[in-house]
Amino acid sequence: MTSASSSPFSPSARSSRSSALRPASRALAALVVAAAALSACAPQDAKSDGATASGAPGTAGGAAACAPGALATRTAGTLTVGTDKPAYDPWFTEDKPENGKGFESAVAYAVAEKLGYPKEKVTWVVAPFGKATAPGAKDFDFDINQVSISDERKQAVDFSPGYYDVRQAVIALKNSKAANARSIADLKGAKLGAQVGTTSLDTITNTIKPSSQPAVFDSNDLAKAALKNGQVEALVVDLPTAFYITGAEVPEAQVVGQFEGGSKSEQFGLVLDKGSRLTGCVSQAVDPLRSDGTLAKLEKQWLSDAVSAPVLK
Repeated sequence: MTSASSSPFSPSARSSRSSALRPASRALAALVVAAAALSACAPQDAKSDGATASGAPGTAGGAAACAPGALATRTAGTLTVGTDKPAYDPWFTEDKPENGKGFESAVAYAVAEKLGYPKEKVTWVVAPFGKATAPGAKDFDFDINQVSISDERKQAVDFSPGYYDVRQAVIALKNSKAANARSIADLKGAKLGAQVGTTSLDTITNTIKPSSQPAVFDSNDLAKAALKNGQVEALVVDLPTAFYITGAEVPEAQVVGQFEGGSKSEQFGLVLDKGSRLTGCVSQAVDPLRSDGTLAKLEKQWLSDAVSAPVLK
């Protein structure tokens, strides 16, 4: 039989074990308190439920998370918007995103207003296209830079719902006959070209239906070279590419016109950091701008009228 003095359950034994455990217990308690303090002070990194790369509005945090002018932005009280430099027309004007002129500048400020940030509370940072869509932390709250929503990009960043439905367009050298086209019929006799495997080539084949077979190129770079060399009279590309080519790469060419109907399968979206707490809020700002006609109004103002790109019928 074990004696009371040597039993692990004896009063003296319990007292000894309790004394030995006190320092460890105090240390554990201190760790728990410290962890609680850090949790209360540290920024929340939880993703909004539903705030996926597809741009679906998030619900975590409810209305409080999207309180006007009080979002969890990089700088409290300020909305930071990114875009590339130079910022070309007609998306921006005079390479000054902050002036509110140009389609994407106007869209950015419209979204900011919905989020509760007036123009004076919006700041701009330079965000190169490749960096904006690559994995990794961002130095903006959202980026606007003609970025098409794609499954591949969704792996690296979040997107808002689309704010622009991409259209197809025709560009031609300013001194060519095709530059004077005012209808689809005016293009049927032209020597046209497009990149292989694109909706641009489909537009030539199915919408224009030219009298001669279109030239097909492996890349837009080859297509642009053919246009410069006079191998083709005109190219069909998506409208944003048309603006970029004529504004930055082939200034001797012009946008002749655009075709009816945006393709819902290709849209531009605002770019956010992967898992951003703002994705849901930004998405909830973009959707009403589409439904109330604001985006259509801005598109007409800056992408049709300003660059003389009439609809070809």
